[in-house]
Amino acid sequence: MKNQETSPAWVLYTTSGCHLCEQAEARLRQAGLAVSLVEIADDAALLERYGVRIPVLRRLDTGAERDWPFDPTVFQ
Repeated sequence: MKNQETSPAWVLYTTSGCHLCEQAEARLRQAGLAVSLVEIADDAALLERYGVRIPVLRRLDTGAERDWPFDPTVFQ
């Protein structure tokens, strides 16, 4: 098991009512990947950047992003 210092931080850009976002979150949690959810509707810049791409998974330490559909195992 990875320790906290080497485990990357993950963000899932999402919005309420997005069924694909719900599927992505469920798949990530099923894979054991802890993610923080970011609501893009609360920020105009995020809404413009991710509005047509969500859900988007972003690794905070490298900035790598994956658009849906993604395989969460590629991030471990």
